[in-house]
Amino acid sequence: MTPTSRVSRPHEIVERALELSTADGCVVIADEQSSANLRWAGNALTTNGVTRGRTLTVIATVDGARGTASGVVSRSAVTADDLEPLVRAAEAAARGAGPAEDAQPLVGADGADGRGSAGFADAPVETTSAVFAEFAPALGESFARARAGGRELYGFANHELTSTYLGTSTGVRLRHDQPSGTLELNAKSPDRSRSAWAGRATRDFQDVDPAALDAELARRLAWAERKVELPAGRYETLLPPTAVADLLIYQFWSSTARDAVEGRTVFSLPGGGTRVGEKLSELPLTLRSDPYEPGLESAPFVIAHASGDDASVFDNGLPLAPTEWVRGGTLDRLVSTRHSAALTGLPVAPGIGNLILDGGGERSLDEMVANTSRGLLLTCLWYIREVDPATLLLTGLTRDGVYLVEDGEVVGEVNNFRFNESPVDLLSRAAEAGRTEKTLPREWGDWFTRAAMPALRIPDFNMSSVSQGV
Repeated sequence: MTPTSRVSRPHEIVERALELSTADGCVVIADEQSSANLRWAGNALTTNGVTRGRTLTVIATVDGARGTASGVVSRSAVTADDLEPLVRAAEAAARGAGPAEDAQPLVGADGADGRGSAGFADAPVETTSAVFAEFAPALGESFARARAGGRELYGFANHELTSTYLGTSTGVRLRHDQPSGTLELNAKSPDRSRSAWAGRATRDFQDVDPAALDAELARRLAWAERKVELPAGRYETLLPPTAVADLLIYQFWSSTARDAVEGRTVFSLPGGGTRVGEKLSELPLTLRSDPYEPGLESAPFVIAHASGDDASVFDNGLPLAPTEWVRGGTLDRLVSTRHSAALTGLPVAPGIGNLILDGGGERSLDEMVANTSRGLLLTCLWYIREVDPATLLLTGLTRDGVYLVEDGEVVGEVNNFRFNESPVDLLSRAAEAGRTEKTLPREWGDWFTRAAMPALRIPDFNMSSVSQGV
């Protein structure tokens, strides 16, 4: 048996790939993933399963007279025998590429976050169907209640655990375990004329109560028994936390420093520069990310599988710190790699895997409804697409329930709409922010699950046309 064939554990894979490298620099990222899921339809469980997988990313850097080039190759289901061909492929990609625009010295062990190095040689964590041990029986009880109440429940629960092992030729050895769980629950009337949705993000399904979600959906289906047709127009609108998350996550993804300096985004200043330091909201709102936020913990160091406007493979291992993107209503930071920070003169501020909006009041969404004379209450947004990057104008649809509020009470369900709005503009027009709470983005939940947002009251939300969606 050769030394290579004995390599199987993630940290050994990383170490062996680094040993095989003949490039000037090398970064190896091993992602060990496991997932467990449940699916149900018509008040009955339909499928469940557990999967496991491994993805290995090798980043080779080659110095040349004109600069440093990089080559990145990622492959799944990597075995020990696949290592050398993978490393050689990354090196060939680097030698065949021109100098990398974002080239920087690789992060050294002295510049990395040592807190991530604990357990580097330990086995990856794995999820199993046991994560649903308490949730599944409670879900079954909800099926029975829904059946008795004349409604049907559909949806799925998914739990993932990813152990990431990051090693570099400069001595960095970091490891992060990331749990991610999502629950989406949809209730329908038997004739399919009424539909309501609720979602939750969780780390372990210990804080998810199917009975409470079913009760909320039953209430919304009852609201929908009365139908009201409304035309397109501007309405006072209550955006629930999930809708606020979808809008602000897109804003976050669009807030890269270099694009702003080059005049391509809503954060560009006419005539040059950025809007950093400009007041975006009269409300004392703070939009922030923190890898150590309780319940929303994310990787405390950069994990970049590829370079782009918001990330650089040369920054792998760079420590992440709590960052305020908007502070007290004022734009304070734009997403910056070390390279883009040097170009723009702005502080280094890499992207972080969660997003929190603070600074609202203490009112719950129900309390905000009770304080509404006449307006709309949304459930969630769907099919969000960018119309104009210069203003960050987005369009999309409402879904699974738009409700009419009159004199502090929900009086019926109205038709769905297409909307046209910019999240940056919405922040400037928001009249009230409620209590911040953890939420699941409906549109972006496959990519970004760790968010906490308040509901927002928008006096004149633009419902640009009527939609026929349910």
